[in-house]
Amino acid sequence: MSATPAGGVPCRVVVCRDCCCGTAKVTGVDHTAQTERLREAAPVRVSECLDVCDQANVIVVQPSAAGRAAGARPVWFGLVNDPAATEDIVTWVRAGGPGVAPRPDILDLYAFSPLVKRRAGTS
Repeated sequence: MSATPAGGVPCRVVVCRDCCCGTAKVTGVDHTAQTERLREAAPVRVSECLDVCDQANVIVVQPSAAGRAAGARPVWFGLVNDPAATEDIVTWVRAGGPGVAPRPDILDLYAFSPLVKRRAGTS
């Protein structure tokens, strides 16, 4: 696993593993191996549905304390369905992730912004 920045919290990774992500609905992916590979780079939290099923498999990289201090926000990746994409995320996280290391251009192919749902009764 990557080292924790001095005096701070490391990058963290969230993987969606519920109704679509991490299930047989997304074929050809070893979901367990993907999660374990990510755990080799950073702490991983397995989440229930993140409500962006059309982007399965979804991985969110949360910035380290240093990244947050630099103004970074979580980065959402969708359609992470091949080992090469997982490796690109692992490499970036090990380099420091959001706010610390520049995001490799190849990851732009997977990055997306989740839609913010409106609460009932608000406009």
